[in-house]
Amino acid sequence: QVQLVESGGGLVQAGESLRLSCVASGRTFSMYSMAWFRQTPGKEEREFVATITWSGGSPFYADSVKGRFTISRDYTKNTAWLQMNSLKPEDTAVYYCAASYTMKLGATSQRDYNYWGQGTQVTVSS
Repeated sequence: QVQLVESGGGLVQAGESLRLSCVASGRTFSMYSMAWFRQTPGKEEREFVATITWSGGSPFYADSVKGRFTISRDYTKNTAWLQMNSLKPEDTAVYYCAASYTMKLGATSQRDYNYWGQGTQVTVSS
């Protein structure tokens, strides 16, 4: 089992930045990739944001955040981050960290991921 704990959410104004953190514990050696998803009220599916392999390769982003968000990780600290710049009101959501033990590059479906954090709220005011 892998446990994930997110932090770093908050309330910011449009154009500002936030950095989300995700700390992993447990059987982290079994992880192949990590990702960030987000979900807004009323939506059943979580929206893919970004993913990266646990070894640090192959970052992949949703078109809606490309050029503004950066995903990174440090396996020595069992931590992944999502740096979010130039935030927009439409980025408002609960952000979730996810991990997968399946070897699949660029996985963008929530069904591709096996472990999830509890989520952290990001609110961007206009």
